[in-house]
Amino acid sequence: MGGPVFCDRCGLPAAEGDHSGCTAARELEPPRFCPQCRRRMKVQVVPTGWTATCMEHGLSRG
Repeated sequence: MGGPVFCDRCGLPAAEGDHSGCTAARELEPPRFCPQCRRRMKVQVVPTGWTATCMEHGLSRG
């Protein structure tokens, strides 16, 4: 599969519009939406990083 279908910060289609603001914000923030299915993810931030869980696609770490 290619790149993400949806922006993991705003949840809009990744191929539409300008996501440069989302890209810049993602350097400091964890993802909020699953890039595969657009579901809102459960995010936990700790001093050493973050975890984000999609009910369909599982766990991401950063």
